Amino acid sequence: MSSIVVALGGNALASSEDPSGYTAEHQIAQIARTSAVLAEIIAGGQSLVIIHGNGPQVGNLLVKNDLARDVVPAVPLYWCVAQTQATIGMELTAALKRELAARGISVPVVPALTRVRVDATDAAFDNPTKPIGLVVSGDTPPDIPLPDTHAWRAAGRMRWQRVVPSPRPVEIVDTDTIAMVTDVGGIVVACGGGGIPVVERDGELVGADAVIDKDRTAVLLAKLVKARRLVILTDVDGVALDFGTDKQRFLDRVSVSEMGRYLESGQFGSGSMDAKVSAAIEFVRLTGESAAIGNLKQVRRVIEGRSGTSVVADPA
Repeated sequence: MSSIVVALGGNALASSEDPSGYTAEHQIAQIARTSAVLAEIIAGGQSLVIIHGNGPQVGNLLVKNDLARDVVPAVPLYWCVAQTQATIGMELTAALKRELAARGISVPVVPALTRVRVDATDAAFDNPTKPIGLVVSGDTPPDIPLPDTHAWRAAGRMRWQRVVPSPRPVEIVDTDTIAMVTDVGGIVVACGGGGIPVVERDGELVGADAVIDKDRTAVLLAKLVKARRLVILTDVDGVALDFGTDKQRFLDRVSVSEMGRYLESGQFGSGSMDAKVSAAIEFVRLTGESAAIGNLKQVRRVIEGRSGTSVVADPA
């Protein structure tokens, strides 16, 4: 049976709607709520492959790096990606296994440590655009030394957010575990945070100072498992035109060509929704199947096509 790839947004798993939004307790509770719905979908006969983001989580680890650098050595960004991949994957696996057991379902649920290769010459390394971590206030950017490939970007009036390189994923390196789990009907949590970024140097794969957009990696993952649908879940209700204006309107069902025109016109900005839309378009064009973008709180309805924005193939 072909799978549905479900991409869970890091912002959706760590909401900033209230001051407790980034605590471990909040994230564990959010993961538990999401897992309960995913378990119901699996119980209904769907086969899922799960990928998650890590923007808030990896950003928080970098803040700890900054604050503690005079006490303990700072670690590279790709280590932070690996740590968040392990932490979120662990919680997702535990919660999902618990929810499935409560429904009398016994299937393997496995978090897969996953490296993803990027191109060392990708222009993104010279142009950081991926926002991660908390937005901070101040007249000027925080007085924190950053690596050469990082920068502070204005996130509103007197508000700042760190941006880092986000090169395009080229290849999922660690595919054996994913194949072994899916081949026996199990559920795999793979490519967390978009994957641990690596580049090839002198015939070896080494870590890279970057964060890969998980929605772009989700396309590679969906292609690998021959998914029949890609579902990207975030903290907004779908894809909107003229977002944040009095003309804002959410899209329901859109052909891939029409969505491509909206993307090319600059409707979706840079760094977040544009990557989700690009991934949905790429998946539909590659496979002829459909993709959806919607709110994590409506996960069942989005997967079923009753909520969010669906991107479908052009009419024959």
